[in-house]
Amino acid sequence: MDNGYKVSNKEIIHQLINSTVKHRKIMLHYLNETGVYHAQHRLLMKISNDRNVSQKALAAAFEVSTSTIAVSLKKLEKGGYIKRETDTGDNRFNRITITEKGLSVIEQSKQIFSEADEKLFEGFSDEEKNTLAFLLQKLDNNLSKMEEELKS
Repeated sequence: MDNGYKVSNKEIIHQLINSTVKHRKIMLHYLNETGVYHAQHRLLMKISNDRNVSQKALAAAFEVSTSTIAVSLKKLEKGGYIKRETDTGDNRFNRITITEKGLSVIEQSKQIFSEADEKLFEGFSDEEKNTLAFLLQKLDNNLSKMEEELKS
């Protein structure tokens, strides 16, 4: 596939960023159909994957304060997506459970993700997807090295 044109690093980075921005915009549009906001959606997905997760663990997972999580949980509870019950063994611990309405949003979201993934990789061969995954992993490894350099 060599056409004699040498693409610059800057062009590749621009394409990656542009694709990421487009993907996020499209997914936000689709997910708005579920009735919950992006941050609330992420929270619902996390709760559905870890049925015994605590408010403290959610705050750590999303790298926000427990009070920020409390506000989001309150909105989800008010909307009927979750229920919070005080743990009988530990009054400081709220057990968070997803309601039928919340489960419905999760199922709708999984369908949205599945359909979007199919459209996104339409026309890609398995070999092309494997190559892309390999190249993106190399980029991620380089970014991880850069993160480590920043820490030291």
